[in-house]
Amino acid sequence: MAPDVPGPPTDLPSFADIRSAAAQIAGVASPTPVVTSRTVAARTGAEVFFKCENMQRAGAFKFRGAYNAMSRLSAPERARGVVAFSSGNHAQAIALAGKVLAVPCVIVMPTDAPAVKRAATIDYGAEVVPYDRHTGDREAIGRRLAADRGLTVIPPYDHPHVIAGAGTVALELFDEVGALDLLLVPCGGGGLLSGAALTAAAHAPGCRVIGVEPAAADDATRSFRTGELQTVHNPPTVADGARTASLGTLTFPLVRRHVDDMVTVDDRALVRAMFFLWERLKVVVEPTGALAAAALLEGVVDVRGLRVGVVLSGGNVDFSQTESWRQLA
Repeated sequence: MAPDVPGPPTDLPSFADIRSAAAQIAGVASPTPVVTSRTVAARTGAEVFFKCENMQRAGAFKFRGAYNAMSRLSAPERARGVVAFSSGNHAQAIALAGKVLAVPCVIVMPTDAPAVKRAATIDYGAEVVPYDRHTGDREAIGRRLAADRGLTVIPPYDHPHVIAGAGTVALELFDEVGALDLLLVPCGGGGLLSGAALTAAAHAPGCRVIGVEPAAADDATRSFRTGELQTVHNPPTVADGARTASLGTLTFPLVRRHVDDMVTVDDRALVRAMFFLWERLKVVVEPTGALAAAALLEGVVDVRGLRVGVVLSGGNVDFSQTESWRQLA
């Protein structure tokens, strides 16, 4: 395990916050299924449990954190509304949570966000503010909107309630399948990975947690290795949900403190894993959602003889890209 980062923020979420989040989202977020496969077991030599967050409301784990954060707003904050910035899954999650809670939502989305994610965000009732990811700063745009309109900012990963909500994914998995030797988790900004690692440390201390990033967007892996926050700018990867610039002020120390290792997979491996899940397990995941599965199926991590959890983080697929993904694989 990597050493602690000196002087972490004092408002880091804890496992108690994850337990609280589980109670807060109960009856609203969907308990997602766990899938096993004899084919995967034979291929990997491991007992593998896929946690299917692609079947969560709004199609990704993000709804857990979005609802946990928004449901805790005061009545005046709810009335004024929220603003978020996202390429897709957090956008949809915020929009749906806003619809459930009757909270107005403004979403800052890049113009090249997957069309299916933008359409769903609008369908849930959110106002979308487009920007060019090559020339614009989504966080600056969001802060300006918050100041102009009195909105509350709900960031996609660097927020205690968002991280705690994401941690309920691992909590559900451990509660259902029992002890695991290893948990593989996709990593973009680190919210899901941080929450999962917090849960494992407190609830399943014998379980190692490994984060998985795209090779072209390896800022979290470099940050983990060096102990210094690394960045990446608009990395060229099909995993649009992992194109974040860096870990956050909360997720960086949590990853360094509780995650055991970080690995990367290239886009070809990622797409191969995605199609394998589609075709053999009949589970529809998007490229980002298949990150952890790619590390498993490509043998990036040695899992022989282990009980392994794999988080499939989302399933909002833009099927218009299928042919180009086929060519990449």
